[in-house]
Parts: sequence; structure tokens; C-alpha cells
Amino acid sequence: MARILVTPRSVTKNGHPSLAKLEAAGHEIVFSTPGAQPSEEELVRLLPDCVGYLAGVEPVSARALEAAARLKVISRNGTGIDNIDLAAAKRLDIAVLRAAGANARGVVELTFGLMLSLARWIPYSDAGIKKGGWERRKGVEIIGRTLGVIGCGVIGRDVARIATHFGMTVLGYDIAPDPAFHPSPAFRYAPLADVLAQSDILTLHSPSCGKPLLDASALAKTKRGVLVINTARADLIDKAALGVMLDNGHVAGAAFDVFDTEPPKDDPLIRHDRVVATPHIGGFTDESVDRAVDGAVDNLLAFLGAA
Repeated sequence: MARILVTPRSVTKNGHPSLAKLEAAGHEIVFSTPGAQPSEEELVRLLPDCVGYLAGVEPVSARALEAAARLKVISRNGTGIDNIDLAAAKRLDIAVLRAAGANARGVVELTFGLMLSLARWIPYSDAGIKKGGWERRKGVEIIGRTLGVIGCGVIGRDVARIATHFGMTVLGYDIAPDPAFHPSPAFRYAPLADVLAQSDILTLHSPSCGKPLLDASALAKTKRGVLVINTARADLIDKAALGVMLDNGHVAGAAFDVFDTEPPKDDPLIRHDRVVATPHIGGFTDESVDRAVDGAVDNLLAFLGAA
């Protein structure tokens, strides 16, 4: 029997039927604090006796992994693994598995929710009415607009495909573009410089790359009035540079589902009246959670069964 640490917030708070498969296989489940992202200290305390770890989006440091003397496998309930110190995991011979594509549809649909929220200022209007006001902010229609998709993996390609059905022209940028992907004559791959210069709306679906993709220089090359959406990784955008561009009107609005610290602390951008912020809910749907937990559990069972 192996001890399995389970940390995704939705699972520790509400449980999940897929965990029964772990128990049926004779494994003991250990939960982190219900509904909360575990800290490094909590991981250091809980991991040492665990062989498996069903992980959420919390940072997993080298220190936490070094404390986990028996740990053999980390199974993410999602695709992203850049929250894990992969060099330490490799050094310690800890396998890192992903539930690839599990939350893709949830992130795609949230992207369009944020896009329309910015284009029509829905949260701004809602907040005004609830305060007793009737202040209207003129929006834009997305039909005929150019959408720049930065990062054309599973999520980015699905965003691009759906955007063409909205009547948008789509420019895609990826360091390794898929030549087989051509969903519509309205889509084409383009150099990053062209995507920045020609897009009315930019949406980020790239992994972290060590430095912001949208820094002051990149933002200066965008169209005046551009809308910016980030449902991928917080460090893809230089927040200070974006704040300047929002204040001077060059960037008309921005939306974030990801933050450097979650929940964000002392982040002035989330209080900006041209910013829409959501609490990392891209994959937080019934369907995405089910797919992610199912995939993560199956990955654990396959690995531990073969170990």
C-alpha cells in the first residue's frame, strides 16, 4: 500500500469519485488543507511518507522534493508542470506526469468569456448598476477584428478555430507551428512582430519562457486600443509596463486568470477599472475537473502498477 498526497484545491475541498480507484487499489490518500493551496512548509510536512503525489498548481520546490524520501511520482491534474522544480525531480529520480489536455476546453471557453467581457465592458457595467449607477462604456464588436494567438498548442489552436467562427481574422504565433493546422482561410501563422502590430486582441497560451513575452518593448509595438488576455502564465506579461500602457490608453483593457502569487497580494492592476480578473478558473469547470482528476489518477495507477 502506498500513501498518496492529494492537493488540488477543488479535490481537497469537495472530494472526487476517481479517488475511489486509488483506494480500491489499496492506496492510502492523504489530503492537504481542504480548499487551500499548500505552502512549501505543508508539503515538507506531508510528503516524506508518500510514494505518490497528485498535485495541483502549487509551487513544488526542490526543498519539498528533497524532504520526500519515498516519493516516486508526481501526477499533475492538468498540463502545466512549470510550477514543479523539474531539475530537482530529475535529480531525485521522481517521475512527473501530466493529464494532457484535460482542462483545455475550460480554458478556451474562459478565454472567450474574458474577450467578450473586455469588448463589451460587462463586469464594469454590472458593477456600476449594482452601485446604483447607469454609466455606460462604449464597446467594440469582435466580428471583423484580428485576434493574435500567442502559443498555438492544444488550447491556442482551439481558440483560433473558434475565433474564425466569430468572423475574426486570426494570426497565430508559435515557436514550432503545426503545418497541418489550417482551420480556415481566416487563419495563418505569422512572425511575432506581425502578430503584435496587427492584432486588435492578443491572447496568450504559451508556457513560461523565462522572461515576459509582453514587455515594454513588445507592448509598444501593439496597436493603440489593443485588448490583452492572459489565461496561461503570469510571468508572460511585464505587469508594470502593462500598467503604464493601460493608464495612457495604448492598451484599452486587459484580463487575467493567472497571477504571480495566488491569491494576488498588493497587485495594483487588479483594481484597475480596465482590468478583468478571475481567480484561476480556466480549468475550474465540472467537466475539466473530472477529466483532470481522472487522468491524474489513471497516471498514478499505471505508474505505481508498473513500478
